[in-house]
Amino acid sequence: MPNHLPPPLKNDDMEVADRRVLSVLEAIDGDGRITQRGLSTKLGIALGLTNIYLKRLVHKGHIKCINVQANRLRYLLTPQGIREKTRLTYEFMDYSLSLYRKVRLHLREVLQPLSAAGMQRIAIFGTGEAAELAYLSLKEQGLEPAMILDDRGGTEFLGMQVQRLASGLPPNIDRLIVATLDHPELLLKRLEHQGIPRDRLVTLRPLSDDTVRKGVA
Repeated sequence: MPNHLPPPLKNDDMEVADRRVLSVLEAIDGDGRITQRGLSTKLGIALGLTNIYLKRLVHKGHIKCINVQANRLRYLLTPQGIREKTRLTYEFMDYSLSLYRKVRLHLREVLQPLSAAGMQRIAIFGTGEAAELAYLSLKEQGLEPAMILDDRGGTEFLGMQVQRLASGLPPNIDRLIVATLDHPELLLKRLEHQGIPRDRLVTLRPLSDDTVRKGVA
């Protein structure tokens, strides 16, 4: 690996960066033979970005790499890396609990008036961790999701059949929760282009809150 260190990540990306660092440390801890390409696939990020994270972790003394073959590196966690993984694990747990509380509060403020007005057919778009937050928040309001939708359909999520969203909001659906915390404004625009009015779409967090970009998806 070259010795030069890549430029620092932007401050507004640090929370996402910390989560990726934790994922890298967990992956290496779970499989010391994992390759850089394997890490890239596991994290769902570009190979070049994976290389940047690995360089940083080596520079900080959290991992070390060993040449096991001519073109093969093996990554190992150092004692310092094990401590960092533990620290980030607790930090992420705290962050997740705080995020869940904020999502619950926001959805309660949005959904209670709708429920009181008789609009209780709420659908969820998405099937990831953020969709689970939306599902739990609905249950707390005494509501059952009317539908689970995504771009493909044909799978099952939380015991419900996932339907494919073709165009427009399905009949009799009062609101659609856009279940993502990763750049929700992009998904909102796409759903609007598919014929769903903006006032029928509900985000998990207020769009004015900058931290909406830094959660799970």
